[in-house]
Amino acid sequence: MEDHHYDVVVIGTGPGGEGAAMQAAKHGKSVAVVERAFKVGGSCTHVATIPSKALRFVIFQMTEANSNKVFREAGVSFRLEFPDLRKTAKSVIDQQVEMRQTFYERNHVPVYRGQGCFVDPYTLDVVDEEETRHRVSADSFVLAVGSRPYRPPDVDFRHPRIFDNETILNLSFTPQSITIYGAGIIGCEYASIFRNLGVKVNLVNTRDKLLEFLDDEITDALAYHMRERGVLIRHREEFLKAEGHDDCVITHLKSGKQLKTDVLLYANGRTGNTDKMGLDKIGVVPDSRGNLKVNDDFQTSMPHVYAVGDVIGYPSLASAAYVQGRYAALHILGQAGDRTMVTNIPTGIYTSPEISSIGQTERQLTEAKVPYEVGHSLFRSLARAQITGQTTGMLKLLFHRETLEVLGVHCFGQYATEIVHIGQAVMAQPAPHNTLMYFINATFNYPTMAEAYRVAALNGYNRVC
Repeated sequence: MEDHHYDVVVIGTGPGGEGAAMQAAKHGKSVAVVERAFKVGGSCTHVATIPSKALRFVIFQMTEANSNKVFREAGVSFRLEFPDLRKTAKSVIDQQVEMRQTFYERNHVPVYRGQGCFVDPYTLDVVDEEETRHRVSADSFVLAVGSRPYRPPDVDFRHPRIFDNETILNLSFTPQSITIYGAGIIGCEYASIFRNLGVKVNLVNTRDKLLEFLDDEITDALAYHMRERGVLIRHREEFLKAEGHDDCVITHLKSGKQLKTDVLLYANGRTGNTDKMGLDKIGVVPDSRGNLKVNDDFQTSMPHVYAVGDVIGYPSLASAAYVQGRYAALHILGQAGDRTMVTNIPTGIYTSPEISSIGQTERQLTEAKVPYEVGHSLFRSLARAQITGQTTGMLKLLFHRETLEVLGVHCFGQYATEIVHIGQAVMAQPAPHNTLMYFINATFNYPTMAEAYRVAALNGYNRVC
């Protein structure tokens, strides 16, 4: 068997793998990637971020049209079933795959199709579905193999009414009711998606609050808005068993509650895709959930083997995976990456409305005894929000009382995941350009949602002056 040697071999072509491969290739390294799926892009493109966000958008368009007074008075309404709505994602996925395939071709990075398995610390066998075997070796490896939904062994995911967050995309009908077990990012996003379709939603949360890593005011606003829309949230509950029937699923909780709904979406936890990789042969040991432990430079216990993206756990964001891949490649190149690449990462959550944040929360600042103040802008007061009808939400700025340095930006509402980047850019500037005064003195287009920064900055400034 012929051995092809490269400077760097990247396993996985999701955001983390693409970031690492492109960074290394652009700097003159010989690079190859290994992908077990037929097409590049990883779970992000095919079964997670892209299809779910495309689905969310088309549902939003449908509900907006149905709530539009002009269409209602004309007797026009839209009622598409779940499979029809899901089809809209296909063209987006195809475009993403085609674009990403050209990245590898243009940069002369060969793609080996198949499952990668280590033979020794510097050698990998790649075996495809037809048992064709390729052997590649490298000086460095980047594991960007991603993760998959955690499937407890006592839940029958073969049942036609029991799903995880990947198989739910193949739902063949629009249910009247759904139980979602797990109220993390994925659970909350799907709760919004199905509620916007008019589906009755039980959202079961194992914790005291939704998305506890966010600022308390934002999580409270999300919970309030979900309940106002009709989502039934059940906190501090634990899964006992799922009982699948021909016409329903009964979800049993340890508290004794029984939730009878058309379908169950089990969305509690993820598992790293580290099985079948022969990691035991190179001394790299995953944890109980298949995740890999890395140092600040994304090196595993074997210094020449790096891991990035969902397989290393939190924050499990496509955006974070991409910059982690770039950072790991820079370390392989012997260059010192800017730590802000991998530390100042905004959170983007595509509930309805969206949530996005960067920097510290009020809870963190209080615990650290930092003298801070708060500036608010309510979307209902903004002309642009009034024009579009998207008046639910707010922008919240946290800043140092004395220096006025911006310490955190938290946004809840339509376009939150876009709006946050203005605050991110200001926070990244050196002092004294990273203060509240930028927003007070800058001229924003009118009417825009970006104007929320000026309103929030003035609101906060008035508290300290």
